[in-house]
Amino acid sequence: MLSLSAMTRPTRAAAAAILMLVVTAAVLLAMGRPPICTCGAISLWVNESNSSQTSQMLADWYSFSHVVHGLLFYAGLWLLFRKWPIERRFLVALAIEAAWEIVENTPMIINRYREETAALGYTGDSVINSMSDIAMMALGFLVARKLPVWWAVALVAVLELIPLAVIRDNLTLNVWMLLAPNEALKAWQAG
Repeated sequence: MLSLSAMTRPTRAAAAAILMLVVTAAVLLAMGRPPICTCGAISLWVNESNSSQTSQMLADWYSFSHVVHGLLFYAGLWLLFRKWPIERRFLVALAIEAAWEIVENTPMIINRYREETAALGYTGDSVINSMSDIAMMALGFLVARKLPVWWAVALVAVLELIPLAVIRDNLTLNVWMLLAPNEALKAWQAG
């Protein structure tokens, strides 16, 4: 068996990331989150933003916001801790995203989404959707590592503007409505 000290930094980081995902899934299950959609199906994509299957399947319009999380986490951690190894910054981003997935699925946040955002029928995420959301963040983080800064900024803009045009929601509006609800914006989002 390989000892911890004999493992390479990337191998230790991968093991830590897998452990973090397992713990997150276990916490979500312990909180009563369904492992998959209660409809019994698993789909790759849900196209409607207000479907009962939104936040239940592998991906939906809100998956783009998790890619943006990764892009922003990469930028923020690079600015604050650029001397840290990339593996450490990645694990910090993963921990933040995993923590958010847990907090997002508490009754307080679920109710806040229902009352103040465009997600009027939101019931929380399935575990598979939460794991996919974390994977989307990881994708955004890893893409940001490879892209020139201006391409990353352009990607954030595209990933915010397309959902805004299609479903009248995105990460920016989601955060805005969670922190400082606005009735006019809520009415516009409702269409």
